Amino acid sequence: MKALVAREYTTLDGVIVTDLPKPVAGPGEVLLKVEAAALNPLDLALITGAMKDFFPVEHPLVVGMDAAGTVGEVGQGVTTYAPGDPVLAFTGQAGAVAEYTVVAVGPHLAKRPAGLAAQRAAAIPESGMTATCLLRAVGLTAGESVLVVGATGGVGLYAVQLAASLGANVIATATPEDADYVRGLGAHGTVDYKAGDVTEQTLRQVPDGVDVVVDLINRGDTLSSTARAVRDGGRLVSPSSGRRTWAGESPAPTSAASPPSPVTWRT
Repeated sequence: MKALVAREYTTLDGVIVTDLPKPVAGPGEVLLKVEAAALNPLDLALITGAMKDFFPVEHPLVVGMDAAGTVGEVGQGVTTYAPGDPVLAFTGQAGAVAEYTVVAVGPHLAKRPAGLAAQRAAAIPESGMTATCLLRAVGLTAGESVLVVGATGGVGLYAVQLAASLGANVIATATPEDADYVRGLGAHGTVDYKAGDVTEQTLRQVPDGVDVVVDLINRGDTLSSTARAVRDGGRLVSPSSGRRTWAGESPAPTSAASPPSPVTWRT
């Protein structure tokens, strides 16, 4: 089969399309015939080795984590899927950009709803799972206020929708041109990150601070800028690296691991 492969840590110019043996579904697995695959910034980091201290990979690396297509065959013991079923999947650190890939039956594999094209479905798994993990980590509940920084990005658009579906009052960062878009996703208010300090604009809308900040842009000590938007006793969560303590407090418990594992603080 054809696959997009990195044989070592390399630049994008070093990634090649090559022939590999077609994988076989083992017990509890399905063979996915890939119709569409999606790439994310983490895929680039895995190719170049920029995050090898945190996410080392084995080479040759079949690029990509998000795929959609149909089930080609099922492994021993699989009863919930059958050949021809339309599906979407998170393949782990590798395997998506290929003619075929293998996925274990479980939370990283789902049947694709009727009417959802493979090209759209392939954009869901990694970003959608990350947003789900972040909101579970902070325990967002109905009636709480949440600021989503990076709301128009891949993870952010899911964070806005999922937070709104939980009944939260969502404030999303967006330019005026994107304001109607994020409101259509469920945001109640917007903050123009190009028009001034995001925290100051947020505090003008919620003077006592929001219950939760989901920051998809800042990392490390720069998270202090949006931490100021959180009320006393509120929560801040980031999918990126950051300090393990905040204001002398221990980090809040996180949810069960879904890639990537979030860093969470209580302020």
